[in-house]
This record gives sequence, C-alpha cells and structure tokens, in this order.
Amino acid sequence: MNRNNLGASFRDPSGFLFTHNGKLYRQVNRSYCSDYDHFIASGLYDRLVSKSLIIPHIETNEEPFDSELSYKVIEPVRLNFISYPYEWCFSQYKDAALTTLKIQRMALEFGMCLKDASAYNIQFYRGRPVLIDTLSFELWDENKPWVAYRQFCQHFLAPISLMAYQDMRLGQLMRVYIDGIPLNLASRLLPAKTHFNLALQLHIHLHASSQKRYANKPINPGRKTFDRNAMLGLIENLESGIAHLKWKAPSTEWGNYYDQTNYPTTGLDAKGTIVAEYLDEIRPGLVWDLGANTGQFSQLASQRNIPTLAFDIDPVAVEKCYLRIRKNKDEQLLPLLLDLTNPSPAIGWHNQERSSLSERGPAHTVMALALIHHLAISNNLPLERVARSFSELGQWLIIEFVPKNDSQVQHLLTTRQDIFPNYTPEGFEAAFEVFYEIRRIAKVPETNRCIYLMKKK
Repeated sequence: MNRNNLGASFRDPSGFLFTHNGKLYRQVNRSYCSDYDHFIASGLYDRLVSKSLIIPHIETNEEPFDSELSYKVIEPVRLNFISYPYEWCFSQYKDAALTTLKIQRMALEFGMCLKDASAYNIQFYRGRPVLIDTLSFELWDENKPWVAYRQFCQHFLAPISLMAYQDMRLGQLMRVYIDGIPLNLASRLLPAKTHFNLALQLHIHLHASSQKRYANKPINPGRKTFDRNAMLGLIENLESGIAHLKWKAPSTEWGNYYDQTNYPTTGLDAKGTIVAEYLDEIRPGLVWDLGANTGQFSQLASQRNIPTLAFDIDPVAVEKCYLRIRKNKDEQLLPLLLDLTNPSPAIGWHNQERSSLSERGPAHTVMALALIHHLAISNNLPLERVARSFSELGQWLIIEFVPKNDSQVQHLLTTRQDIFPNYTPEGFEAAFEVFYEIRRIAKVPETNRCIYLMKKK
C-alpha cells in the first residue's frame, strides 16, 4: 500500500502522521530532536503513560515519509475512532480541558511545557481523555510567555464557558472556528455577570481586550516573563475557573426517553435479549450505535468488550451516558453528539484537517434501534437513502422497525399529514434488501416492532 500523509498534522513543523500498510506512524523531524530526546530521557513520557495521560508509542525502524527531514519514526497506539470537540458533551469537554492543564503542570516538573493546547490533541481512550500528540512539548523557558495560553483559552475555556452560561449548542461553534472560538466573540456572547467571575474576566474578557490592543502577539496576564510560580499560578487559576463551570442539563424528550416511553418493561427486556443474541452471533470488532439515547443498548456491546460508539443528537442523553460510563469505568463505550441528518463534515484546509463521519468509518456493525421512524417520518428521508447510508457505515446492521400503529409513530403523525405510503414492513424490507441480506427477524414481545439482523451485500 502507498504511504499517505494525514492532513490533520500538516501544520506542525515538528513532525506529522502518516500511514503505511494499514499502520499509523508519526515522523519526528530533526528540528524537534532536542525536545523529543528530553521528553523521553527526562522521564516525562513514562510518567504521562503511567498516569494514562498520553497515548503510548514505540520507536520503529519504519522508513520515514520524508527522509530529508526525519529524525525518528514512532508508532503510536491507534484509536478506533477520532472524535472532535464539537462532538463532545459538556463533561467530556470539561474533562478534556482539565486533563490538558494537568499535563501542563506535570510537564513543568520535567523542564518542559506544552507548546500547543489544541482541543483536537485530546481523545477519549479507554474511557478517559488523553493527549495524542507526542510532539506537543518543548523545553520550558521561563523568560518566555506560555505560547499555548491563547490557544487554550480559545479551544477550551471559551467553548466551555459559553456552553455553561448560555447554551450547550454553542459548542458547535468549534465546527466553524477550527482554530478555536475567537475571544472577542466569546466575550460578547457571554452574559454581563461573567465579568464578576475572576477566571472569565481575566482569561476571556480582558484577554480579548489585550488581543485587540496587541494584535497577534502572545499575551499572558500581568507579566512579561513567567517563572515556575507564576506558571503554576496561571494553571491553578484556569483549573479553578473551569472546575467551577457547571451545566444545568434541561429536561429533554430524549434525555428522559426511557422514563417517559410507554415501551413495556417486558418488551424492553426482550429487546435487549434480541440485540445481545445478534451481537453474540456476529461478534463485531467495532459497533456504532446510531440514535443511542443514553446508551442503554450500547452497553450490551461494550460489556462484551466490544469498542462501541454511542451517537445521539441530544446533549442531555450524551451527558448522562458519559457520566455513567465515567462512574462505572466503562473503557469500551464512547458517547458522542451526532445529528445524523447533518453529520460532522470534513473541514479545515482543503477539507482534509478534520474528517467527516463516514471518512472515520466504517464500523463492523451499525445499530439503529428505534431510529428509522424519526429519519423517515420526522425528516422525510426515503427508506432507500437511509439504507444506502447505513450500508456505507458498516458491514452488519442491527435495526429496529417501528410500524405506523406504534404509539411513537402516531405521536409523530399528530402534527403532520401522513405522506409515507411506503413506510410499511414490506416497504422497509424492500428498500433495505437492495443493500443487505436479511439474516434474522425477531418480533419484540408486547409490541408490533421487529428487530432485524442484516449483512451488507
């Protein structure tokens, strides 16, 4: 296979990612050799790995992508899925920010600091936020300001504070501003009372004013140089400010779905049994659960030690799922925000810095439980298009068909005309059989719903 340079890392002169024969490598350039050697020899790398704060790597003899620039080639642990900040719930974003500051604090003990603080450098691995960019560190010079300070504020503090004080959906601004939310914009959007919050006044409002006054020069509050105590003071102030940010999750239809649905308990239990049987039969290597709600059925996969992504459009549902897996230390389940009718696109330079949802696939198995009626009826998506889309995301499909006589579908039809003559079991099967072989059909007791197991043709 050809070597491919990945678009996500082309901006960094210290090195970049590339793939070869299905493996992921990172080339360390000669310009970064001193920093890399200190990072390894000082013990910082080992400490971060021992604390599960960075993705482990091994040094390899792999041929470099660009031998003229190369110093070393390393092979990091490859993740099952790369998520982006605009796909995180509030607590995920907050944990990612605090992890970044924890890493910065630890780096100081070894004479280094983060030279960038991009939210895209954090991923969720085994249920915890970790740093994935091995080349993010540089030798610390107390005569220079923290170069990553502004980036941290734009990538972490601004979106988290907007989500906490205004609206969770403002985290989606990171899709528009790939280099972080401009601080002058965050300052204008935040309510006036945040001027009385010391951390936000200092790191958002005054920082935004300083940016305007001093253009693009690195800004650090109150001093030209930063000795160790000053740097620790900055870190502590940011940590405290972020730790005190809270999001009061509203009551939503989907966040409280299982409390409000009239799905009978026996039917819900039987549904879980059916899904579990299908999973045991096909033994997937990676599951994407679309419309996962709070992840009740996603856990059937993760509890079988199957890496599982639980996607849902509702931030409350995703928040509840994340808080539960964090408490239970579920290392295989990753909940993420996703509007399936408008999934994360490819963005950045040449649309190659951040990949679209489909580009980050495929999964082995896609689950779509109690979802098809929302796509077909609420969003007017033809069944054939839904089937085609699902077939591009995975080899196997576990899907629940919810017929028109189901109360949930009847609820959807109360406010609109029924213009869906093909939304029948026969129409559903015909549409999906274009792309799939139907392997099994199981009726959910005490309902008119059926759960299908299909394999892509």
